[in-house]
Amino acid sequence: MSGILVVAEHRNRALANVSYQVLSKGRQLADQAQMELLAVVAGSDVDAYAKELAGWADRVLAVKSDRLEGLLAEPCQKIIAHLIRKIKPKITLMGHSSFAMDMAPSLSVELGIPLATDCIDIFWQNGDILVTRSIYNSKVNATYSFAQSETVLITGRVGEFSVEEGGRQGQIEEIEFDFEEESDYKKFEGYLEAEAGGVDITQAEVLVSVGRGIKDKKNLEMVEELARVLGGVVSCSRPVVDYGWLPSERQVGLSGKTVQPKLYLGLGISGAFQHVVGMKGASIIVAINKDAKAPIFSVANYGIVDDLLKVVPALVNKISELKGKTE
Repeated sequence: MSGILVVAEHRNRALANVSYQVLSKGRQLADQAQMELLAVVAGSDVDAYAKELAGWADRVLAVKSDRLEGLLAEPCQKIIAHLIRKIKPKITLMGHSSFAMDMAPSLSVELGIPLATDCIDIFWQNGDILVTRSIYNSKVNATYSFAQSETVLITGRVGEFSVEEGGRQGQIEEIEFDFEEESDYKKFEGYLEAEAGGVDITQAEVLVSVGRGIKDKKNLEMVEELARVLGGVVSCSRPVVDYGWLPSERQVGLSGKTVQPKLYLGLGISGAFQHVVGMKGASIIVAINKDAKAPIFSVANYGIVDDLLKVVPALVNKISELKGKTE
């Protein structure tokens, strides 16, 4: 077996967070199997990305070309296919992003290798690589084995793998690649930025998330105050969006966004699997619900069984008091 190859993504002159997630998982798998971990990054200017990736990978393959601005799937597929044929990695790993969803199926067909998408776990068993995927609308987890495959292509669910510290000093190799033909049917025009004043809950370190138990839109005011004193932002479950109380970009869950904050405070959220799959990667989960049998308590690190309309004002007062003593 000749190693693990991680495909890194970048956007707006920064490595995508999912790249750190799959790098960390790749590092874990490589160490367990005593393999080399390689990372490939392609773009019009990749020097800074390559130096960052070297903190995790043993070798970084940096492919630089003006044809690669915007990280389009088609030219990148040519590069990745070439490298897989040359290196023959046991695993080629990338995040299950829009970029990977565009490229991975086509890459799998081109090379004739198996593909497992949106995986929530990847692990070794008796020298074989196995993956776990959520099926039937995340009601069942299924595990698949690639015992007969020399090389496999895997995309990992965004937000599922924790980011570990790098600390390595991998080698950087500049790779020259000659594009034999033009493919001008698709070109990069630019990125559409979020509206000014919008909130990106995927980047927040503290999330105060509300569910149906908030009862009324007017009660959001005290939730906003709790988020303010905690230095976080407000997110929600789907019912709150359906009621029109918060915009869809604040929704966490299967039909919303996957988040990995340091602290996730769930207020009046029952904990249905559609919501839990989007927030179970949080470092600390605190649940407040007056129903002691609410499913969210099964994933929470700490829980309060009480009416959130009583608990939240008490929390705001106590946190404000403690902060006042330290300022």
